[in-house]
This record gives sequence, structure tokens and C-alpha cells, in this order.
Amino acid sequence: MAAARLKIFISSVQKEFAKERKALRDYVQGDPLLRRFFDIFLFEDLPARDQRADDVYLEEVHNSDIYLALFGNQYGAPDKKGFSPTHREFNEATRLGKERLIFVKGMTDDNRQPKMKALIDEAGSQLIRRRVADTSELIPAVYASLVDYLAVKELLRAGPFDAAACANASLDDIDPENVIKFVSLARRARAFPLPEDTKPKEVLEHLNLLNKERPTNAAMLLFGKTPQRFLMSSEIKCAHFHGLEVSKPIPFYQVYKGTVFDLVDQAVDFVLSKINLAVGTRELSVQAPVAYEMPPEVIREAIVNAVAHRDYTNNGSVQVMLFSDRLEVWNPGTLPPSLTLEKLRRPHGSVPGNPLLAEPLYLTKYIERMGTGTGDMIARCRKAGLPEPEFALTDGFVATIRRRPELAFEAVGGKKEAPGRHQEGTRLALSGNQVEILNQCADACAIADLMQLVGRSDRTKFRNQVLNPLIQEGLLMMTVPDKPTSSLQKYRATERGRALLAKLKKKGSGK
Repeated sequence: MAAARLKIFISSVQKEFAKERKALRDYVQGDPLLRRFFDIFLFEDLPARDQRADDVYLEEVHNSDIYLALFGNQYGAPDKKGFSPTHREFNEATRLGKERLIFVKGMTDDNRQPKMKALIDEAGSQLIRRRVADTSELIPAVYASLVDYLAVKELLRAGPFDAAACANASLDDIDPENVIKFVSLARRARAFPLPEDTKPKEVLEHLNLLNKERPTNAAMLLFGKTPQRFLMSSEIKCAHFHGLEVSKPIPFYQVYKGTVFDLVDQAVDFVLSKINLAVGTRELSVQAPVAYEMPPEVIREAIVNAVAHRDYTNNGSVQVMLFSDRLEVWNPGTLPPSLTLEKLRRPHGSVPGNPLLAEPLYLTKYIERMGTGTGDMIARCRKAGLPEPEFALTDGFVATIRRRPELAFEAVGGKKEAPGRHQEGTRLALSGNQVEILNQCADACAIADLMQLVGRSDRTKFRNQVLNPLIQEGLLMMTVPDKPTSSLQKYRATERGRALLAKLKKKGSGK
């Protein structure tokens, strides 16, 4: 006989937190771990009763196992004694000795009503409060607190993978530079509240990535110096086959290691370097149009999803396999109970398999919007004239994107038939930035110097939009071709590139 689930009472000003209350209920009901142990009480889910609302609230606090409060700017309507329902519920939970979890929305108190600020201070004098910026931070924070509660109560034999302390790892295994880069990017992408000079430990604490002062598995995957030293299967294997099936010898095969950010960037670069790309002329704009046969955003989404949602307790690795007719992205994982293959094709709630891993990916825009990734993939493929992506469950989860090489050339006004990758007819035209880069690369140059030269700040977009087209046309080469994102990587103009520059200079001088 299954044990009765624990009851969570959510206390808040309902109108202010309508979205958050629903999101928490849906998440707990959809998460395969939490739904085993918890039920959530929301007053708005109750049928009409011949009973005062205030009495129902306090009765439910009494019947609950965990009191979870969301404190925001509004205090709520006070009663004759000057207490709002939220304040009365907090006092009752305190009187009864209930487990209390307090989450404060907003990193400052500037816009709070005085009585709500006083209530927050009152709670802070009794227990630890967790501040969150928005719903994207709230769900992982609640998840971490509930998992900790289950562990303390010894209801879990083993904690979830992402929240568990990484075996044999310490804070010394976290790379401070990786943390600094994350904060800088997250501040620009999602207005992340912590300043760039925040100590790495404080950043990990804010993201719920410490377990009793030790880095969690999620922390090591995100910010570790050498993540694969501790989590060997977290690598990505990329292969390119010329035919329709897996066969040996494999023309191109690469195993990538590093943080999850590194893995995504490297795997995306691998695919983009192997598929057809067309560069048009500057007849209609200053910037020459560039188009891949598959939308890079779709490729990136498929790979990011595989990295974020895979089962890391499985010894298998994420595999990215490019065939002549399709791209397959496989990960050792499955769908949560609340999702089906059919539901993936419709708007659905976000139920990340590794929420503590997914949140930093969202904060840096590696995941654009929670729960909309597959829908975006479908929409972008339709817009590009490709068949819709295919999703399947075999011995893991597989996303398949069909190839139509000719689409790249059609997109830039080229031929309807698809020429070979380096066949004449690609209608090459260089932007001013690309000419500058070729000139600069007479001697080998690092990507940081080239980005500074043309005033670019997004490394991945710069590589995909500016450098890769030059490489694909044989005008630019990497000094470390087997490791596209190596810290030692530099770029040098090829003989063809130098010859084209000479031709352009001659034409410009009128000779």
C-alpha cells in the first residue's frame, strides 16, 4: 500500500501570484519525483462551500504538512485586527510548528507595501528566506527545498541526480571563470540580479547548486573545471555519415567534453560545419545573405534539449548523427509521465528532467522559453520549408530533422538545384567585416581579437554568421581544425582567401 502523499499549503496574495501558484501546482503534479510524495492545496481549486474563506484557509494550514509562502509587494486586505489572510496563515503555521518554506519575489524591497516588508522581516528573524527574481527562478528553488525536505525526513534513499552532491568533488573543482562568464551572460540575457563580481560560492547558493557546502552534479556540469572527470558520460559524441545508415569507416567523428555550455556550442558548430551553406550577393542589402539548409536555431534547440533533459544516471552519452538525408539527436532519457509524444507537438507545461541544470541554461538563453522548445522547432522547420521534426522513444529519446540541401541556395536567391559544398555557383559575396577579417588573418588571429576588430560580442553568432561562411568557402582556415572551440584556436587566411583579397584590392585601385 502506497504511503499517503504530503500536503503542501501555498500561502500568498492570490491575485498577485496567480501565475506562480498555477505553475507550482502543475510542476509538482508533472514532476516524476515530486508527484510521488506531494499534493498541493490551492484555494482556487476548491468547489463552493458554505464556509468562510478565512476559516477554510486556516483549516487547510492545520491539515498541511508543509506551509509554502510566496511573499511579494502586496500585503492583502487586513481584518479587524489588522492582519491579512497571508499573515494569519503564517502565524498559524508558526504556532502549529509546521515546516515553513518562504520565497520572496524581488531582489529589493523598494515597491513593497510597509506591512508586507514587516512580514518578510518577521519571517526572516525565524527562518531562512529564499529570494527569487521571477517564476523561472521560483520553480527550481522550490524543487531544491522539497528535495532537501525529503532527504532530511529520510524519505529518499537517493536524491535526484541534479540536486545530489557530486561524488568526490569540492568547490575547488568549480572554475571561477566559468561562473563569471555565466553571470555576465545571464545579466545581459535575463537581467540576472547578482553583480559580476559576486563570489562563485554565492552564485552557486543563489542557483541552489550546493548540497551541504558541496557542489551538486548540476554545478559540476555547468561550471566544473573538468566535468567529465566526475561524470564521464556527460560528453557528446558527434558523427557525420555520407549515406543513410550508420556505417564504418565514419568520415567525421568527434567526442566533445567540457561544461554543458561548451558541449552545446561544440556540437552545434560540428553540424553547421557539415551541412550546406549558401552566401548570396549584396544586391539588396549591405550584408550578404547567409542561409543554412536547416535553421541553426532548430539544430541548437534539439541539442540543448538533449543535454538539459537526458538521464545522467545512464552510462550512455548524447549522440549527434548527421546523415545525407537527416540529422538525428539522441539522448539516454525518456519523457516525464505528464508528457507524451503527441503533447510535445502542442503547447505544454515545462517539466524539465533536471530543473537545476535547466534554469541556468534558460537564464543564458540557451533555452529560450520554458516548455516551448519543440513547438518552436516545428514552427521554424515549417517556415524554412522543411518537414516537421520527428520525435520518437526507442532506447532513448530521438529528435530527427530532415535535410533539404537545396533550401540554403533558394533562400539566398541561388539555384534551385543543390550544388556541392564548394561548387562554383554559390554566388559568394563578402561583407565589409569579412574583408576586414581576411586582411587581419594574414597572420593567425584569435577569435577574441577578430570580434574586437569588428565590434561583435556574441562569440557563437560571430562564429556561425561571420567565420564559418569564410571557412566553408575555403577562404579561412582554423589552426586547430579538430577542436573548433579550443582555447588555442586561431584563424588564418588560406591561399584562396589571400588571392581573393589581392583581386579585390586590384579592383578597388582600378588597375
